[in-house]
Amino acid sequence: MIVLSLFDGMSCGQIALRDMGIPVTRYYASEIDKWAIQQTQLNFPDTVQLGDVRNVEARTLGHIDLLIGGSPCQSFSFAGKRVGMSTTAHEKVLTLARYMELKEQGFEFAGQSYLFWEYVRILAEVREANPNVLFMLENVEMGKQWEAVIDQALGVKGVHINSALVSAQVRKRIYWTNIRTFQADLFDVPESAIPQPKDRGILLKHILDDEVPDRFYLKPETIEKLLQHKQRNKANGNGFGAKFHQGGGR
Repeated sequence: MIVLSLFDGMSCGQIALRDMGIPVTRYYASEIDKWAIQQTQLNFPDTVQLGDVRNVEARTLGHIDLLIGGSPCQSFSFAGKRVGMSTTAHEKVLTLARYMELKEQGFEFAGQSYLFWEYVRILAEVREANPNVLFMLENVEMGKQWEAVIDQALGVKGVHINSALVSAQVRKRIYWTNIRTFQADLFDVPESAIPQPKDRGILLKHILDDEVPDRFYLKPETIEKLLQHKQRNKANGNGFGAKFHQGGGR
């Protein structure tokens, strides 16, 4: 299988494919964070790094079997300002065609969530060589308006899954994929047939060690910086920042 991963991070997609026993003959990754790239190359040294997603020319890569990625979520998140995919002049970008026009004209975009349209652009280019390419996109729970825009752009409705079902973390996300779909309404886009995972009942107390070396504890000055960062975000109108919990729940 030949894979193209956008917004690859530390290549969790590659980890998942490995754990599922799916052989990968070539793995292309688009990522800009140097630390994430270093971690990926340590774990998977054969990864072909492509750099900034805005500069990826998928047509030059040939046949791709699977396109995956999780585009930036901050402008969609309920913890943020929820400007979605917009320009700094507050124009909502609702189609790939309009995005490409604005990009060519040098318009600036608010936040980073507009990069979803780069995923759509690259998907279209990949389909030129393989019309049947499989894809999966992940993003955060968001307002219905922007979810509908993504549904239409990808041609499939997303499935909502909370990672709390399989981990100790509450992480509500939407996954769009054509790997398994069904047509519920003849006049609407297909829906994902990916089932909800079975709740494993995993809590934080199940993954914490009773005795941890001091080097793994946050220093007081680090905690203070995290709290200050949270306060700056609050002043800017969003809820991003660290949360400190006690007890064994999620």
